[in-house]
Amino acid sequence: MVKIGYLGPRGTFTKLAVDTAFNGENKQSFTTIPECIDAVYRDEIDIGVVPLENAIEGTVQLTVDYLVHQVRLPVMAEIVVPIQQHLLVKPGFTGELSELSSVYSHGQAIAQCHQFLHSHMPDANMNFTSSTGKAAEMVSESGESIAAIGNRLAASEYGLTIHQENIHDYPNNHTRFAVLAKDKEIIRIKHEAETEKTSLLITLPSDYAGALYQVLAAFAWRKMSLSKIESRPMKTGLGNYFFIVDVNQPYDDVLFPGVKAELEALGCDVTILGTYPVHQIDL
Repeated sequence: MVKIGYLGPRGTFTKLAVDTAFNGENKQSFTTIPECIDAVYRDEIDIGVVPLENAIEGTVQLTVDYLVHQVRLPVMAEIVVPIQQHLLVKPGFTGELSELSSVYSHGQAIAQCHQFLHSHMPDANMNFTSSTGKAAEMVSESGESIAAIGNRLAASEYGLTIHQENIHDYPNNHTRFAVLAKDKEIIRIKHEAETEKTSLLITLPSDYAGALYQVLAAFAWRKMSLSKIESRPMKTGLGNYFFIVDVNQPYDDVLFPGVKAELEALGCDVTILGTYPVHQIDL
């Protein structure tokens, strides 16, 4: 049986994505994103699912940096899930928002609800946890004057009550999850893919004026649509960056080799991080 790992514990959005996308495969939670990625690399699990990007807060930098600097695993698929953040409390709490002294959640979840928290709970202490599921677990084991930000699955798993629904600042809130594996054939996602995408890692030469412009031109004149270009530090000194580029089409034997050859002629390093289907899931 295929074994799937995910950022846990129970009640995280990653677990929700895994439950929605996959059938009853053996599933295992991990405390951190690196632990989940390492488990795939060491063949302890067959598939790893980790958050990649949120529509409001942007890239989950730990995922990208770990895949680039520590463990190179190909992205085999992408799952896109709508994110609804709720304020969760213990069932015994019936007071006002002002009576809640602390809020616990993952840093991205707290940031996604910034305006609500600023307007309705300005005096509450914000406490960051490794995941929204962990925050719900902590609230379930604590007193009644604290709250967690999480989803309905977290409320159900840990016996919490939704005190306030949909507290995220923007309605069109989605998260992309990367599906990592060594063997693409073992991945069976229940929902049909709507599109395909290819992600590239590009490192620019340090002494080449106008290199970024020419990188983009290599895609533009071939009429290749880019959905994302993002820079991240190489961790080798100030001013040294690599770029993640997402192209809205699958890898082929004509356009992509042409782009790669053209960029390498400029002195760039080009690595294909994955060419994969994108599964949009409605909860």
